[in-house]
Order: sequence, then C-alpha cells, then structure tokens
Amino acid sequence: MADLKDFAEKLVNLTVKEVNELATILKDEYGIEPAAAAVVVGGGAGAGEEVEEQSEFDVILTAAGGSKLAVVKLVKELTGAGLKDAKDLVDNAPSPIKEGVSKDEAEALKAQLEEAGAEVELK
Repeated sequence: MADLKDFAEKLVNLTVKEVNELATILKDEYGIEPAAAAVVVGGGAGAGEEVEEQSEFDVILTAAGGSKLAVVKLVKELTGAGLKDAKDLVDNAPSPIKEGVSKDEAEALKAQLEEAGAEVELK
C-alpha cells in the first residue's frame, strides 16, 4: 500500500514536461493514446501549473466609441434594461454588460457591440 501512495504522490507532482514524456511512453510502448493518458495522469500538471479552461465570461463595455446612440440602443436590446439604464451603462464605461455567460454568447455579444462601434473586452 505504501508503494501505491508513493506512486500517486510522484504522479501528482509531475511537471508538464514529464507528463508529456509519460504520454509519449504510454502511446509508443503500450498503445495507449495521449487522450487516454491524460485521463490516467489526471491532475498531473503539478502544483501551480494546472490551467482550467474558463467557462463563464463577463462582457465589459470599455468605451462607447464613435456611435454612442447605436451602442446605447444595442445595450438596451441586449440587456433588457430601460433606455436610461442602458445610457448609464454606456456613459459609465467600463461597465459590465452581461456577466457569467458562456464563451459563445460572450463572443457573439462582443461582435455585436463592436459592430455598433463600441470597445469591448471579455473577462
């Protein structure tokens, strides 16, 4: 049992380079594809090196741009806010337009706002 605990500790503390080498060995010598090796290795990227893909994004209006009226109308439409609230969001940029949305939705919102002339960033 102690050998398995040692093995698990070594596996968890592997660097990214070592994980890649392990994946290559598993594929070449044992026929295990790298995707399966990543499952076997699990969180083998070592402390501080593991990167999770972001799943929720905030759409932040950084500037109204040249066509402020078009941006205010679009913000009103996208957020469902009243005209005054939409104008306040635009006037007080940088301000969040939508928070906690999916990557696809965030990119679509960004594209629409940029098309209207606004400057937008995703966080």
